[in-house]
Amino acid sequence: MENLTRKTQVCAAGGGPAGIMLGYLLARAGVDVVVLEKHADFFRDFRGDTIHPSTLHVMDEIGLLDDFLKVRHTEVRELSGFVSGTELKMVDLSRVPGRCKFIALMPQWDFLNFLTERARAFPAFHLEMETEARDLVVENGIVTGVRAVQRGQEINITADLVVAADGRTSTLRKAAGMDVIVSGAPIDVLWLRLSRLPADPDQTFGNIAQGAIFVMLNRFDYYQCAFAIRKGGIDDIKARGLDFLRQEIVRLVPFLKDRVGEITSWDDVKLLTVAVDHLKTWYRPGLLCIGDAAHAMSPIGGIGINLAIQDAVAAANILWKPLREKSLTTNDLKTLQTRREPPTRWMQSMQVFLQNRVIDRVLASTAPIRPPALLKFLTKFRWFRYIPAYVVGVGFRPERVRSPKV
Repeated sequence: MENLTRKTQVCAAGGGPAGIMLGYLLARAGVDVVVLEKHADFFRDFRGDTIHPSTLHVMDEIGLLDDFLKVRHTEVRELSGFVSGTELKMVDLSRVPGRCKFIALMPQWDFLNFLTERARAFPAFHLEMETEARDLVVENGIVTGVRAVQRGQEINITADLVVAADGRTSTLRKAAGMDVIVSGAPIDVLWLRLSRLPADPDQTFGNIAQGAIFVMLNRFDYYQCAFAIRKGGIDDIKARGLDFLRQEIVRLVPFLKDRVGEITSWDDVKLLTVAVDHLKTWYRPGLLCIGDAAHAMSPIGGIGINLAIQDAVAAANILWKPLREKSLTTNDLKTLQTRREPPTRWMQSMQVFLQNRVIDRVLASTAPIRPPALLKFLTKFRWFRYIPAYVVGVGFRPERVRSPKV
């Protein structure tokens, strides 16, 4: 069967937060964009749900916030955790800049569906579902397009710029031979679901005790739960059996005792292999990597989705004009990395520190965990909780939308 051919200005591989937001902003600025998503829909459980004030501010800047907040979500204004049964308050978002002094918890597919529906209002936005980017088209050392498969049909997409937004296992960055620098992660995470009852606490974020960490996110009628384990420890956990996992969850959160039986097999437990890495160079002539394709983040703080959106905003700010004027150069791509790499690396450094100095030590502990002095301090003095709130909720070098609407 003969290959189909298509031409566009920007081809973004990956229909996650980075790819969809970039597609929205560039199409809004009059740049023709094709976004490729290999699945038939956005419904994948156990994806990032935490939409931080930095992202909500972007939604406000593009005029979508009021409608967005009509989508079912929960709002978290303070973050607290339990260490050996003692509640510690860590983050207070009441003074972050912008209209939204909270983190919105919303299933990622709802976020992507909302943004996609609004993006379709722009004639320059094209989303191709069930279309997987398989390889790059390279001519004289310059990336000129993507080879993809769309519902079994091969398709070549020619583009002035290819954007790899296809995640931490990016096919396109691998095809380009990009140098990946691994920071390492001593943990993995088991994701699972447990039902939530009306009488349950509104939100429980962290539960830490001897040798275990368990995090719960409120999804209205159920919890999305993360059970941290040592890197590569899944076989040991499975060898101990489901009863061991259930008992550990009850030890950490006793009120879940009547629900852990919902974990009926290992099919109910999904493994997230945690990776923290970054590209030495985010670009090649004709190719740019953003989001997890450029820098895989730890799940600590739920920061990954928001950093990916910050990349997309910055990319649109920098690239819309040269794309419209057909004057795009590799220096424009370098400018994007120069702007976004420092805040990303700073955030990764914090995550690696917490992984190595806190989480790994907790998981290795054989003695009762005592609440750290810093968390006691934050609990006692509310004003200091505004500092981690800004770091988590807003981040380093937050982006503002500069690309126009035409």
